[in-house]
Amino acid sequence: MESYKQEFIEFMVESNVLKFGDFTLKSGRKSPFFMNAGSYVTGTQLKKLGEYYAKAIHDNFGLDFDVLFGPAYKGIPLSVATTMAISELYGKDIRYCSNRKEVKNHGDAGILLGSPIKDGDRVMIIEDVTTSGKSIEETFPIIKAQGNVEIKGLIVSLNRMERGKGTKSALDEIKDLYGFPTAAIVSMADVVEHLYNHSCQGRVVIDDTIKTAIDAYYAQYGAEA
Repeated sequence: MESYKQEFIEFMVESNVLKFGDFTLKSGRKSPFFMNAGSYVTGTQLKKLGEYYAKAIHDNFGLDFDVLFGPAYKGIPLSVATTMAISELYGKDIRYCSNRKEVKNHGDAGILLGSPIKDGDRVMIIEDVTTSGKSIEETFPIIKAQGNVEIKGLIVSLNRMERGKGTKSALDEIKDLYGFPTAAIVSMADVVEHLYNHSCQGRVVIDDTIKTAIDAYYAQYGAEA
């Protein structure tokens, strides 16, 4: 596993973004882990987060695209921080764009925030995590309505590796349905590999009890490979 992925896993734990215990998800599933990207709250955290996303985008997709689109609301700081990191790390100027939940009809009017999207643009989508693909259902038509654009891919921070609407993971379902590639900075398999019986912040985050609970969760909800 690349060193930046190991660092990112520990960064999620240190930022209180990735937690282990007993959680009830929106889907109603009982999960032994929970991720909340809303817990990235400081400038330092957002700067680091943008750098991890930038490295993952570079490694998985390259930088041959024009616009980084972050769906409202959590995608807004992700797109801003990551375009800044791409500029700093790779010297490539990428435009950022997000959508508003409500159309604005005065001043900077319209549904988009940041750069416009125009014919010929190549767009990368950035999100925190996807479990059902619902966000892409809303995002895809917004982007396509802007003109003749190509969606180059979707990057998320964590692949939960659980079933979406069918038997495949949400990322695989999105890839099959919309025809563009998907990737994550890390997967839950990476997380378990790195944290199981490994000290993080002076404590073992995934001990035998948590590991057993994670294995049971994937036995019930795990996606087909």
